Amino acid sequence: MRSRFDEQLTRLNQALIEMGAMCEEVIALAAKALADRDPRLAKKVAPLDGEIDRMERDIEAMCLRLLLQQQPVAGDLRRVSAALKMITDMERIGDQAEDIAEIIPYMESRSGEECAAVGEMAKAAIHMVTRSVDAFVHRDTDLARKVIAYDDVVDDDFDRVKAALIGLIAENPADGEYALDLLMIAKYFERIGDHAVNIAGWVVFAVTGVHPGEEPA
Repeated sequence: MRSRFDEQLTRLNQALIEMGAMCEEVIALAAKALADRDPRLAKKVAPLDGEIDRMERDIEAMCLRLLLQQQPVAGDLRRVSAALKMITDMERIGDQAEDIAEIIPYMESRSGEECAAVGEMAKAAIHMVTRSVDAFVHRDTDLARKVIAYDDVVDDDFDRVKAALIGLIAENPADGEYALDLLMIAKYFERIGDHAVNIAGWVVFAVTGVHPGEEPA
């Protein structure tokens, strides 16, 4: 019975790795579409988000079968429960990448250092998503905590982008619509970082039984 349960956990891990990789791909595609100002590339994001939605449903079904058929307890129960929480955040990552892609066709065909700064946010967000899923698969709480701490980098990047765009509007009000579109995109990348933090938090819970938000100061 235990060997069968371990096999199912292995399949669950693999499914989470694949869903995490798809999240990385969809973020990177949205970021490239932004950098290249390529509406055709942006249109490729929605089908990938649809695939992420399908993966969420499949993994949810896998987790529910584990809970009903194997009735895990203690650490195993936390691990499956954490996976259920994680896929919700990963599905939202796909949604926000699609939100970014939907803005791109309405932006002017231009790029500047503001776009480059948002591109750096995208790289940081991909880094966080990758590491958070790795932390779950390897039950690595140290890595999970590094992801949580790394969110400060993304938040600082967002503050810098926001300040730059506010300055851009002040200098040239005609750039207002462009700046607001780019600010919204930056906010979506910042939210993707938040979802990676949530995933990492559930990793810590799965291993220790205590969520980082509940730990004593």
